[in-house]
Amino acid sequence: MSRYTKSPEAVAALTPEEYHVTQESGTERPGTGKLLNNTEPGIYVDIVSGEPLFASSDKYESGCGWPSFTKPIEPAHVAELPDRSLGMVRTEVRSTHGDSHLGHVFPDGPADRGGLRYCINSASLRFIHRDDMESEGYGEYLNQVEDVT
Repeated sequence: MSRYTKSPEAVAALTPEEYHVTQESGTERPGTGKLLNNTEPGIYVDIVSGEPLFASSDKYESGCGWPSFTKPIEPAHVAELPDRSLGMVRTEVRSTHGDSHLGHVFPDGPADRGGLRYCINSASLRFIHRDDMESEGYGEYLNQVEDVT
């Protein structure tokens, strides 16, 4: 059994915006997310389940208004599903264990880094600084995080 689960307590602790994004497949307004301009070393985890999703070393400035990543830190923790809402076909990204809506993935990322852009809502993420990863139980991912200081 996974140590990453969606609990009623975690859902109850969400802010209204976090709830709307993660539980109702909402989207935060572009340019407003608390983690958009974060450049600190660390990892981004699902705000509901805590499962590791993205590393700071895979984050880049795409100009789209949401945090963008080239790949998941743990591919098994990111599910990709067809999304036909808004009259178009996109690929929705959800956390595997928390079933949180994270955002979407597009094929317009940096070609030299795989060509994908994971466009993720800040409201679906919790950032864990590199200095706190070991104490918070994410030490196994330290080798995937560049120390940018």
